[in-house]
Amino acid sequence: MQYRRLGIGPLDVSALSFGTWLTVAGGVGREQAIRCIHAAVNCGITLFDTANQYGAGEAERVLGEALKSFPRDRYLIATKLYFPVGGEPDHGLSAAQIQKQLERSLTRLGVDVIDLYQCHRYDRETPLEETMTALERAVKSGKVRAIGFSEWTAEQINATVKIVCDGALVPFCSSQPQYSMLWRKPEGAVFDACARHGIGNLAFSPLAHGVLSGKYKAGEAPPPGSRAASEEMNKFMESAGRHYRSDYLLAAVEELKPIAAELGLTMAQMALAWVLRRPEVASAIIGASRPEQVEDNVRAVGVKLPDEALTRIDVAVGRVAVRD
Repeated sequence: MQYRRLGIGPLDVSALSFGTWLTVAGGVGREQAIRCIHAAVNCGITLFDTANQYGAGEAERVLGEALKSFPRDRYLIATKLYFPVGGEPDHGLSAAQIQKQLERSLTRLGVDVIDLYQCHRYDRETPLEETMTALERAVKSGKVRAIGFSEWTAEQINATVKIVCDGALVPFCSSQPQYSMLWRKPEGAVFDACARHGIGNLAFSPLAHGVLSGKYKAGEAPPPGSRAASEEMNKFMESAGRHYRSDYLLAAVEELKPIAAELGLTMAQMALAWVLRRPEVASAIIGASRPEQVEDNVRAVGVKLPDEALTRIDVAVGRVAVRD
């Protein structure tokens, strides 16, 4: 495993992180989810990403239970707030919400401090100054070590930096955008803004909701036991910005297979190495429904893709990649 500094903050993170979206939140059984988390720790993964919303708090509870058998300095916990939790109507990034949701997350996780507390989305209903001041208090209280955000625009990032500088507040150290061979939107203004302001990126869905593992084929039903075959886990494959199971897209992904084979890599390893090649990316967040998937993915760390392979990848899937 390799470890990288996450922006200008205090955290060094593993090049691969473990995410709990969909799988740990109920997509797989509790004991199986815990086995996957244990496999991640044993493979050297140190950053575990969750959110209060996932499974209405269940992902945080399972993650806390799974990690409690390890020394606290073996892992970092990242969680988020913004969306409603379960059937509760309140949401957002107000000072009251931050105080309430932080305490609830700490309780569910069973820890005294959250290493990375993230704004799950931008809150247009709350003044940005209020949000940043409340996050400052959370850090100063000792209950949060560093702060970040997910899926913010470059304009929102720049506005936040100005407020932080003007008020001498704790700055964001991380951004969590969707990023993969098939979803390249951050490569423009977002990566540029993050680089200018010392913000590291935690790329989520680096396998494009599992499509880049190569397990799905155009014109065929998804294999049993796969994410696309699960009603719990496939719900975002057709609503996360593009249709990830369309025959047109799957036919393009099929063209990646000989490239990976010639490199001696699995499709997943090649897709992860492609994401990790970017200097703006501190860590790629993987999910897993089986421990073996974690062990396979970790082998992508340290792989350098030749320029020729990068060119062939662009020829294969560049035409179906989302860029703007």
